[in-house]
Amino acid sequence: MTTALSQPPELRTVALPKPRNMIAIASGKGGVGKTWLAITLTHALSQMGRRALLFDGDLGLANVDIQLGLMPEHDLGGVLAGRLSLAHATVPYAAGGFDIVAGRSGCGRLAAVPPSRIALLGEELVLTAGRYDHVILDLGAGIERTVRQLTRLAGSCIVVTTDEPTSLTDAYAFIKLAQLEQVQVDVRIIVNMASSQREGEKTFGALFRACASFLQLSPQLLGIVRRDVKVRESIRYQTPLLTRFPNADAATDVKNIAASIASLPS
Repeated sequence: MTTALSQPPELRTVALPKPRNMIAIASGKGGVGKTWLAITLTHALSQMGRRALLFDGDLGLANVDIQLGLMPEHDLGGVLAGRLSLAHATVPYAAGGFDIVAGRSGCGRLAAVPPSRIALLGEELVLTAGRYDHVILDLGAGIERTVRQLTRLAGSCIVVTTDEPTSLTDAYAFIKLAQLEQVQVDVRIIVNMASSQREGEKTFGALFRACASFLQLSPQLLGIVRRDVKVRESIRYQTPLLTRFPNADAATDVKNIAASIASLPS
């Protein structure tokens, strides 16, 4: 009989129970506002009184710390090198009321981490999830091996898209590959930077029809975030949107999404 511990390390994460409170945020394409959304969503959950952890899993191109203007003493690089535990790399972001595991921007070595090391990280992350109400994984753009491996850890996966044709096709490609590799995860869609609620629904409809027709999947719409110039300004000033412009349209939309997530069964 094959047990989880007898499996090769790179496969162990498949056998681990998926924490329902762990949410991966992915996109087939870069530039859709994925990291900004991960930060703002974590912040919104924290403002609701939830214990939240934001994990920067964009290996090699991490930028959560940059968007928040942080210079953490420790980061994910130390964990993957075996010098630190995940707990030691976890730092509080007091201004937002949540914790962060920062990545390391511009470190190409992290993108080439062996599967066995990612598997060990995943085991530690699953254990860490027990101390939080929500763990948000900000994954790298694309469908590379490390992205898919981290996605397997999560109980659900938010795929972020915009109305750009390349964003839609890449989001579809991510969902298709997840299905082909039998990644058992609840996929939900967020349309970001929509010019209006109606246009956001049209964008979701296009992706939904493609998934239903060719994959026999019916992903749910988790929410639509309207295009908002205040998002760019908050990023420029390295300040969370909910702090700088708490009543902005995009802030309101993300808070509504956070409320939907918080209402899901735990």
